[in-house]
Amino acid sequence: MTGRVAIVVLACLLAACSGGTSAGVAQAPVATRPGPAAGLLEQVRAAGKVGVELDVQPLRDPQVQDLRAAATEAEGRGEFDLARESIDKALLLAPADPDLVQWRAELSLVHRDFSEAEQLAQRSFDLGPKSGGLCRRNWTTIQLAAESRGDQAQAGHAREQAAGCRIAPPVRM
Repeated sequence: MTGRVAIVVLACLLAACSGGTSAGVAQAPVATRPGPAAGLLEQVRAAGKVGVELDVQPLRDPQVQDLRAAATEAEGRGEFDLARESIDKALLLAPADPDLVQWRAELSLVHRDFSEAEQLAQRSFDLGPKSGGLCRRNWTTIQLAAESRGDQAQAGHAREQAAGCRIAPPVRM
């Protein structure tokens, strides 16, 4: 009986580390309202799409999950100020969560606060895994912020960094 339990636990752990995102983990959505704000979010979040690469998600605080859900709903309605308030509250509970810091950076892009967007994306990168979808979102945010300021050198550097964020998952037999 103990061997069977170990096999089930191992199978669950392997499933949790598989490629893609798991159900139940709230992801930052793409805003549905047309316009420049939605376009910026679409660019950043498209860069963060996870395909076949390894994507391990941490367990999240239920209060933070509720605030993430509120921000997701607000974004879906195009209420970016309300989304920013929810993410700010979530950051009070989990200030070192790189995904929340990046989400806040993306909302700064929407509000055309490009300096803050770049600073927050860099902070998220420093806190985060430095690979995968979050890494690409970090560097795409930095790229868009640099382009908005006319800093083509920084934008080019950010594009190069984003390309280096892909890591293939382990081969499974």
